Amino acid sequence: MTLTLVVERKRVKNVNARLRASTLAVSAPQRMADDVLDAAIHTLARKLVRRVRAREANSVEDAHLTAKRIADRFHKPPQVRRVIFVTTQVRRWGSYSAATRTIRLHAALRLMPRWVLEAVIAHELAHAFHLDHSPAFWSLVREVCPDTDRAHAFLDGVSWLAASWQQLPAVERALLAEASRCVDTPE
Repeated sequence: MTLTLVVERKRVKNVNARLRASTLAVSAPQRMADDVLDAAIHTLARKLVRRVRAREANSVEDAHLTAKRIADRFHKPPQVRRVIFVTTQVRRWGSYSAATRTIRLHAALRLMPRWVLEAVIAHELAHAFHLDHSPAFWSLVREVCPDTDRAHAFLDGVSWLAASWQQLPAVERALLAEASRCVDTPE
């Protein structure tokens, strides 16, 4: 995302930032060193852009209905009070809190095929019965969501590509980007 940066030095104690549309307005202490301010701006910009993205991802309420529908596939349906897409999860596609009955999902799942989202939700809800990834856990997940292995492979591919993208030669990146425009993904 490209932002227009407007920095105003004034008599304040802390760096403050507001994001409106694509303009990041920053007020900063007059005597703050430029390198310190640059680092603060970078951190605040990331935080504010993530917050906007999370708000956008959660503007559609269908994830909660999807989770309830998947929960009903279990022999004893786990309770789902809330489903939220977050932009702060880095190492997981999802999590489930039995205490709050909340499913937290990586915001990128909102843009993936529906069967991938459903498999992640089924995986998280299965943790209401098995806190580990034992054979019994995987058996339950596959029973509730037959697309589990397919979704797992899909997410492994997404993760690999995201981690490797910058190391790929420009020619391969261009080929992958072009190929992605030609792919029909069945729902």
